[in-house]
Amino acid sequence: MHGQRLDKWLWCARLVTTRSLAAKLILDGKVRVNGVRALKVRRLVRLGDVVTGTAARRLFVVRVAGAAERRGSASIAQSLYEDLTPETPALASELAGSDARRGPRPTKRDRRRLDGIKAEPN
Repeated sequence: MHGQRLDKWLWCARLVTTRSLAAKLILDGKVRVNGVRALKVRRLVRLGDVVTGTAARRLFVVRVAGAAERRGSASIAQSLYEDLTPETPALASELAGSDARRGPRPTKRDRRRLDGIKAEPN
């Protein structure tokens, strides 16, 4: 593998949905190759390069394992890279249950319960 354009590789590897989105991420400085910010869309990636970036509010860290002339199926795309993305720790709100996910404001149901408690005669 002599190298492939970074925007095309991101698109073929299905890490982004469109090639123009890949170009925008690169130009916005949200993609790094081997720890160095990729400043140009035409930056070549080669076997063994580590590509780090964020797309759709998620982090991806992958090692380049191949190239493709055109975009293929998801199974082919997964063979183009080795996923090195670290596991994110589960948020406390996800583990605590539905009550923690509601946020700081009470729901309508909670407010009705509070109003019922306040209205009860002592």
